[in-house]
Amino acid sequence: MELLTGTLDLVLGQKFLLIASSGVLAIALGSFSQQYKRDQLDLKAIVKFGLLNSVLVAFVSLWLSYVNASVPSPYLVYCQGRYSQWDDKITTPPGLYLAAIAWSRFAGKTDCSAQTLRQFNVVAIFWTSLFATFSQFFVKGTRWSPLRSNFALHSGLNIALFPILFFFSGLFYTDVLSTCVVLVAYSNHSSRVSSETGPPGFLNDLYTIALGVCALCMRQTNVFWVVVYMGGLEAVAALKDLNQEPADAPFTATHSKFQLFPPRYTQGHVYDPSVGGAQLHFFPWRYTLGEVYDPPVGDAWPGDLALCVLSLACAAWWNFFTLLRRIYPHIITMGLFAAFVVWNEGVVLGDKSNHVATLHAAQMLYIWPLFAFFSAPLFIPQVVRCLSTVCRFLTKSSSTSASSWLRESDSHVENKQFALKVFNAVFSNGPLLSTLLVAACLMVGLMIVHFNTIIHPFTLADNRHYMFYVFRYSILRGSIVRHALVPVYVFCGWLSWSALYDSKSSKPAAVTPSIIITSATRPSFSILNGGTSQSPPASTVIILLLTTTLSLMTAPLVEPRYFILPWVFWRLLVPAWSMDDFFGTDQIATDKPSSIWLVRVGNRYDVRLVLESIWFLLINVITMYIFLTRPFYWKAEDGSLLDGGNVQRFMW
Repeated sequence: MELLTGTLDLVLGQKFLLIASSGVLAIALGSFSQQYKRDQLDLKAIVKFGLLNSVLVAFVSLWLSYVNASVPSPYLVYCQGRYSQWDDKITTPPGLYLAAIAWSRFAGKTDCSAQTLRQFNVVAIFWTSLFATFSQFFVKGTRWSPLRSNFALHSGLNIALFPILFFFSGLFYTDVLSTCVVLVAYSNHSSRVSSETGPPGFLNDLYTIALGVCALCMRQTNVFWVVVYMGGLEAVAALKDLNQEPADAPFTATHSKFQLFPPRYTQGHVYDPSVGGAQLHFFPWRYTLGEVYDPPVGDAWPGDLALCVLSLACAAWWNFFTLLRRIYPHIITMGLFAAFVVWNEGVVLGDKSNHVATLHAAQMLYIWPLFAFFSAPLFIPQVVRCLSTVCRFLTKSSSTSASSWLRESDSHVENKQFALKVFNAVFSNGPLLSTLLVAACLMVGLMIVHFNTIIHPFTLADNRHYMFYVFRYSILRGSIVRHALVPVYVFCGWLSWSALYDSKSSKPAAVTPSIIITSATRPSFSILNGGTSQSPPASTVIILLLTTTLSLMTAPLVEPRYFILPWVFWRLLVPAWSMDDFFGTDQIATDKPSSIWLVRVGNRYDVRLVLESIWFLLINVITMYIFLTRPFYWKAEDGSLLDGGNVQRFMW
């Protein structure tokens, strides 16, 4: 009862939280409505946000009350002004400590207790939910109101409830504020690339640099997200903006950098890349003018991804200085980080001997089971479709399929374009390509496991962390078990990748890009690659994979907290899912009234998010309970207490 009373007092006493959050919410809503006047948030959306996040604040306050009651010992001394003291085992910059001090002073708190410091993360987790919500609104790939609005609001809450992130909201750890600051930077980036008033101004460039430096003060690895990820996305946006010229602007072939091969076009003409060498002249020229090939990831096979990279590289090469003007804030941020590394003689501040950068490719295998475990409710459509496909395959006569294939092949043997059709069948949407992809992924996974499995000493020595037990009962079981996990990695990777598909598609649909000239004076070029899809652009997913790889592969220690930001940005790209998309538009007319109600609800609310919230709450309650009620001591073989007799607790 005392804990519940204390929790209520804590929630009601968060005056600074309420004032600051109201101000941030007002500014964010104003900014959002300026960007999207046709879809600005209404009062109903604000009320939903308030209700959802009041539950979040109450939950994290309850968690904080129990932590303060069970673990009252202070952790740091910076509130006392002794800034010259520094634990040489701390590897991250003091951004969290300085922010917590500023908050405590501004809120009128003069004590330097663990309770005061931890309370700051209650504010940070709320802001994380806020900026995750607005980041979700900015991300292309989710539908507009009402499904989009509900999806964004609920997604922001679920991101804050992400177990690895939420667990540290009751402790004084860097992860919550670090994630929050990166999301603030991402919201600013989204406004930069979504502005209808043209390229961002100089003041916003300075603001971008300042946010990047703040993110680096929280955690050094944030450099990959504020520089590589956001800088890469802004570079793509800058290249695409090259094509945003006034419709009445004069157009001549001299605009092209490819003067040796000037294009010939007539009104109504279609340039088909499968004809002759048209694509060798026409498409590179179009790329230099901003018509980059960037299909939705749900429509992209590996060949499309390679063509996307090629088109972006071509556009960047011929528009280097234009690109440099847009991304120079990210370059300056990278330069400041490089200067810090030179001054510090390394990336980490302390304990450098145990944090040496190492090529650890196995990190890119471990990340997919983590996604699959925590995001299991989001994969329900893929699992249902997969089971349905297997059932249809098992019930279908294999002999009939074989004979029909042979008849189809015989009918095309004499066709002059048979070779081209075979090529398209294999490298566009044929099952053979899927088989080759799976085989290649399995082969690469086996090679990584065999040659690059790294077991950090901390993983084996620290039995407080759950990763110790994951390794103990899986990877450390032996070589056979270690290699047998590769198909699991590949399957989980497929689930994570396919979750980014449009809800109406179960697999990429091969679309041959064509260019149609609609005007002889100012041609309007349209790459027909499924632009209405809700899937994120292929370039965004490529940059996300690159950033994730750079941030993880250099870390020898497998730490769940390293996967927070990769999961957050992947989660922001997952498009909304509706019942109508899954069952088809005829469901309402043919099914029973109960199904009609289910479809109507599912068309306004992504039901997966409710399951995701329940799943996250369940994991959080379990881990919180274990942390609070299952303390233990480290003991030597003779029974004496180690680590000064301090209590140890299970945690992420």
